[in-house]
Amino acid sequence: MSCKWYEICPLRRLERQGRISGRWAEEYCKSDDNWKNCRRYQLEEEGIYHPDNMLPNGEIIA
Repeated sequence: MSCKWYEICPLRRLERQGRISGRWAEEYCKSDDNWKNCRRYQLEEEGIYHPDNMLPNGEIIA
């Protein structure tokens, strides 16, 4: 099961642009329940702002 936010997650755009590796989606977004460990997912669920360029581990990229 994938993360419920997968289809609209800004990380997909960054991946298509070649700014990040598809490894992030494989490791977090599409992995059984690993998406619960995604910092983006956690913040989204709490209604807390997070930038589009935040990776699942919470790191902000340029």
